[in-house]
Amino acid sequence: MLQSEFSAFYTVGSEKLNSKLFKFCGTATVTNTKSMKEKETIAEGGEQGLPESLLKIAKRELREDKCTREQSLDQLRAWVQKNEDLQNVRCDDTFLLRFLRAKKFSVPMAEQTLLKYLNIRRTFPHMSTKLDFLEPRLGDLIDQGYIFAAPRRDRHGRRVVIINAKGLNPKVHTSCDQAKAHFLTYECLMEEQETQITGLSHVGDFAGVTTAHVTNWNPTEFARIFKWGEQSLPLRHKEIHLINVPSTLKWLIDFVKNRVSSKMKNRLIIYGSEKELLKAMDADCLPEEMGGHMPMREMIELWKQELARKRELILGLDQSMLLSDRGIQRRSSYNSEKSSAGTNFVSQIESIEGSFRKLEFD
Repeated sequence: MLQSEFSAFYTVGSEKLNSKLFKFCGTATVTNTKSMKEKETIAEGGEQGLPESLLKIAKRELREDKCTREQSLDQLRAWVQKNEDLQNVRCDDTFLLRFLRAKKFSVPMAEQTLLKYLNIRRTFPHMSTKLDFLEPRLGDLIDQGYIFAAPRRDRHGRRVVIINAKGLNPKVHTSCDQAKAHFLTYECLMEEQETQITGLSHVGDFAGVTTAHVTNWNPTEFARIFKWGEQSLPLRHKEIHLINVPSTLKWLIDFVKNRVSSKMKNRLIIYGSEKELLKAMDADCLPEEMGGHMPMREMIELWKQELARKRELILGLDQSMLLSDRGIQRRSSYNSEKSSAGTNFVSQIESIEGSFRKLEFD
């Protein structure tokens, strides 16, 4: 039954995860001579592997066409090969395209995002590396359904990431476990060229949130990982839908909304009921427990199958290294990251640490 459901629902594009994907660039790893193998794209998830409707979206939203894609890939690959601060960085098209598409084929911006991506992995290795779903703590969090991607895409062709607060037991799992589950989910989805083009939708169910869920995070670390993650992960977050948000937690949602761009702020919507959510989301993309059709347990099992297929590919990312962050372009100073009221992000969130400890949830 599960396998037949998989065949019927799992339409998420090409997933040819063979040895050809494990190509690296970097210090003393490859020569500058480009072989035909280095230029695998079209046959393995490039233009010939994508439907015409998706190519139109890529052209309209990302300014992507065959010429732009090939030229940008050549430029980014050459930059990676020559950059002495990079070691063992993957150079297959699928990996490089995640950065190019996220920045609409601005090669300089893609270079910066790649550096920041490697830097966040270097700075927070306890959260962003060794992303093995077979590791007991991480595996249990996934098995409990804290975060997973629905097997069917929505009407816009996007994967839908489900975040279920009930799947996280703060007495068992730490903020590190929680962060690793998110990083693993996004790394898995970033391997899909279709998702690189269409972006992601999110649905978060806050039913069952307790004080312990909130205090599971150190406020300063939460501030850093939130800020760095937004800047460093090459993802297109198109919609964020939240339901069952306790009134005592809405201040935190408002706080987060005030720290993101106006575009992202407008994409974050809180619903009062599942009925309201279903007006905005396809029921096929939601678990039965949230008003959808497929039981959550089946969705979780399908997601675990997907993680299994990409396990070696994701673990292989740990070979990529940033030897120095000198190439990252930063704003004038750390203190320039201020809100409109002039309060530093980290300072502001630290100032509410005491409030975290006093929260009472209905």
